[in-house]
Amino acid sequence: QVQLVESGGGLVQAGGSLRLSCAASGSMFRIFVIDWYRQAPGKQRELVATIFSGGSTNYADSVKGRFTISRDNAKNTAYLQMNNLEIEDTARYYCQLGGFWGQGTQVTVSS
Repeated sequence: QVQLVESGGGLVQAGGSLRLSCAASGSMFRIFVIDWYRQAPGKQRELVATIFSGGSTNYADSVKGRFTISRDNAKNTAYLQMNNLEIEDTARYYCQLGGFWGQGTQVTVSS
């Protein structure tokens, strides 16, 4: 069983930045692939970014160049740095690890 707790969401103006965190329980954090997803009202959940155990990353086209995923294995924590935020980035953001999900953190971008 892995417990995930996301934090760092909030209300920000377009063009601003936020840093999301995903803190995980357990001792196997370093071997897991970690995904950040988001879901806006009325839309399907969307994969935003992935970081593999070796540190390589993938991004959705919509966030490339603006978002950066990272991990700190010593802290059992993953991060999503979001810069130059757009209104379209408004959604609830979730991390996923080993088939487990957190409760999400809300990001709202205003004009």
